[in-house]
Amino acid sequence: MKRLNASALVLLLGTCLAAAGCTTVGPNYTPPAEPSAKAGYAGDGGVRAALAEGPGAGWWKAFGSEQLDGFVARALAGNHSLAASRATLEEARQRIAAVAGKRLPQVDAQARAEYQRVNLAAFGFDGFGGANISNPEFDLYTVGGGVSYDLDLFGKNRRALEQARAQAQAQMRATQAAHLVIAGRVVAQVLAIAALNDRIATERKLLSEDERNVSLTQSRRKAGAGTLVEVLSAQGQLASDKASLPAMEQQLAEGRTMLAVLLGISPAELEPTGFGLDDFILPASVPVALPSALVHKRPDILEAEARLHAATAAVGVATAQLYPDITLGGSVTQATSDPDRITSSKFNAFDIFAGLTAPIFHGGTLKANKRGAEAEARAAAAEYQQVVTEAFGQVSGLLSSLESDSRELAARHETAEISDRSLYLSRRSFQVGNSGILQVLDASRSYQRARLALLETRTRQYQNVARLYVATAGGWIPEPPQNAPVQQAGTDTPGPKRP
Repeated sequence: MKRLNASALVLLLGTCLAAAGCTTVGPNYTPPAEPSAKAGYAGDGGVRAALAEGPGAGWWKAFGSEQLDGFVARALAGNHSLAASRATLEEARQRIAAVAGKRLPQVDAQARAEYQRVNLAAFGFDGFGGANISNPEFDLYTVGGGVSYDLDLFGKNRRALEQARAQAQAQMRATQAAHLVIAGRVVAQVLAIAALNDRIATERKLLSEDERNVSLTQSRRKAGAGTLVEVLSAQGQLASDKASLPAMEQQLAEGRTMLAVLLGISPAELEPTGFGLDDFILPASVPVALPSALVHKRPDILEAEARLHAATAAVGVATAQLYPDITLGGSVTQATSDPDRITSSKFNAFDIFAGLTAPIFHGGTLKANKRGAEAEARAAAAEYQQVVTEAFGQVSGLLSSLESDSRELAARHETAEISDRSLYLSRRSFQVGNSGILQVLDASRSYQRARLALLETRTRQYQNVARLYVATAGGWIPEPPQNAPVQQAGTDTPGPKRP
């Protein structure tokens, strides 16, 4: 009867505690406030930018190059940093399952075989009438199992699961951001290689112009109208311009090496990259996300928000550690010295228990942990605001650059046309003896500077357009390679929810 009363008491206590186990201490997560009506971009990008929901998937295809598309696809499949990021994401998702498992009953089995010698004197059996009693020795075989369940009265496990899910969400956003960054770096590197190819080609054309100047001075000298000084001046400019070509070729080799690293291959495996900027289309219009949409789409902003969610849940975990923890459980054991009789009910024993653990004194550790978690949550909130501010500033700067690049490019074209005409007239004037070689060389240098400045402006315009795509491509989620771990349907990894 006592056994029945004890069992009933434990079950009754467990039922009452389970009914009261809906309390979850700590702050509930609230998504950050939406950007204010005053929030916006400093520039509008002129005619080349269109405020919308932002770029879609495969934004790099707007440059109209199948070779570029292939490079990006290979980088997304083969880049080793992305592979590491995807593996880290899988680890975060498995951590969710590990934390969620702690909320379920924990069941363990055990088996033990031992040889024992019982010291009867320890139990007060010293013998009777001076007779010695030998201590018995025997085998003992034990099998059994037990189950325990943490009632999680104040939501420590629930907050821990919330934290793990938010951390996995943050890692997923970080992985998306890594894909976006790698795609942007590949596009930028390909455009840089194209610009270097164009610059080398331009330098070689300029060397041809220098050679024309040398030939022109030599012809005038042979005709008796020129001097050796004029010839040497022209030859000096030719030699000076030749000296810059090896450095450009070295930059091109380094650019190819960087592209190979982004693709996850060795430089020797990279195919020829003889394209120029004319092989790419400069997008006529770039879809730019509205400020109110940017915070919902850009991966680094969403990552910062998920980390804020995780930090908020950590406050709940630290708060719950200040409260009692109650565990229910039971075990069943079979023990006998004869292994053939170990299944007999005669050797059965069981227990049912309810355990209470309450913090009394920990030297202020638990309260300090809670205050530290609250400080970390405030830091995460400030970091989120900083990420948003930097994102708006980045988009604003790139929008302004689009407009200024267009104006500068028009001016560079005009300057190049004027310098081209000036060089032509200077040569004609030199040929008829109306001017000296210095005037021709000055016009030639102006022409070279104008052509190189025009190429530099074109390159910067392409690069700024690509950077703007990256800055506002928050809605883009890459398709993972076949060997990348993907989230199975129904996997519960929710991110921060908005009303």
